[in-house]
Amino acid sequence: MARLLDLGMDKLNNMILDMVELSEKAVTTAIQAYTEGRDVRNEVFKWSEALRFLQDEVSELAIELIARYQPVASDLRFIKSSMEITYGLSRFGRYAYDITTVLSMFGDLSKCDHSTIMNMADKVKVMIYKSIEAFIKRDVEMARTLSKMDDEVDNMYKEYVKRIIENKGGSLRCSVSATLILRYLERIADHANSIGDKVVYIVTGESTPRK
Repeated sequence: MARLLDLGMDKLNNMILDMVELSEKAVTTAIQAYTEGRDVRNEVFKWSEALRFLQDEVSELAIELIARYQPVASDLRFIKSSMEITYGLSRFGRYAYDITTVLSMFGDLSKCDHSTIMNMADKVKVMIYKSIEAFIKRDVEMARTLSKMDDEVDNMYKEYVKRIIENKGGSLRCSVSATLILRYLERIADHANSIGDKVVYIVTGESTPRK
């Protein structure tokens, strides 16, 4: 029975790694397409749907492993956490698709100031990388660095909104489109931080209080 559980755990881990590759590609493609003014909605939508399908498969397998083998300790923590981790990875794909829809809503944004978006995007991409790396390596210290980075992203978003309220964000079209993209990036950062929390829980059993 222990051997069958190990096989199931390996399958679960591999499915998560498949999602990692897809979600990272979706976010990177969406951000790059935004800066270049390219329409990649169909491509990113397909990846987002594939992520949603894989999330369902992971959930089904996780529930089956718990029901059939009644795992304990770190095995149980990993299996339970896999469902939340894959939810976060699925949301990466969904928010990546949302980013691609901004161009279709607002048209040519080439004359807008993209600096705030690109600064946040760079930080969010680092968070995605760290959350994934922390999961693969079960690196608790790396996982714990994500909380501070998440706070920094939150502050960047709030500062931009404050600028809009004070009428310092440029044209209305540029301001609204940027606010939408920044919000999607901020949500991706939240999910990256949540994945970090789950890594800490898997390794140590410690639950991180939500803000």
